[in-house]
Amino acid sequence: MKITHLLGLGAIALTVAACTTNPMTGRQSLQIGTLNPQITSSAVQQYQQTLKESKVVTGAQATMVKKVGNNIKTAAEKYYASIGRSSDLSGYQWEFNLLQDNQINAWCMPGGKVAVYTGILPITKDETGLAVVMGHEVSHALAGHGNERISQAMVAQYGGQILGGSISNAQLAKVFEAAYPIGSQVALLKYGRTQESEADEMGLNLMAIAGYDPKQAIPFWSRMESASSGARQPEFLSTHPSPQTRISDIQKDLPKALEYYRAAGGKG
Repeated sequence: MKITHLLGLGAIALTVAACTTNPMTGRQSLQIGTLNPQITSSAVQQYQQTLKESKVVTGAQATMVKKVGNNIKTAAEKYYASIGRSSDLSGYQWEFNLLQDNQINAWCMPGGKVAVYTGILPITKDETGLAVVMGHEVSHALAGHGNERISQAMVAQYGGQILGGSISNAQLAKVFEAAYPIGSQVALLKYGRTQESEADEMGLNLMAIAGYDPKQAIPFWSRMESASSGARQPEFLSTHPSPQTRISDIQKDLPKALEYYRAAGGKG
């Protein structure tokens, strides 16, 4: 697939949003709004290519992945509806698949395309552990972290050209391909630690709204840390905060998440 085909012919004028505010965390970030259709279109094609190159698992475990994914999706829709921003989710095309791979990893591409690797299931253990992972990954997409990373790269590389609307297809293609490499590793875009922490906070709230006990995030991340004690750290943890910072932040965010959990019928 050629990214340039997604971007059309000739130079493209880009509008840089002054700031995008995450409605759940309040965090502000620079995101180029006009890139969203291109990012989503690219993500859909790359996800389809990943499925072709992978073994898609069926059966009970795959059913659990789809169930938890749909519960997290419904929680997101419920939250955005409650703040009058359902339209924010209009471009999402949700899909949840379990892939046969020993890597301890999971990801969600922009637009809602999710993959969970079988290698992470011994650590998730059950639906609640899986909800921690999927809530976190879905939050990357909801927060526009892919757009943010691409926007940061474009501003760093091309600066004033963006404001002048003089970015060429070739320049855009270069940034896109650096963020989303062609092939099966496309989804392994590296997020910054601030984005990882934000996904933790959002994911905690989403799993709670979906009816999963957010307190179980702490033992899950402890299991993840134990899994990283070997020579090679799991890809899932490559840019994440330190275990101590993560647990401290989760404890700080738990009271709000528990409010959502009790509202969803949990005992808290």
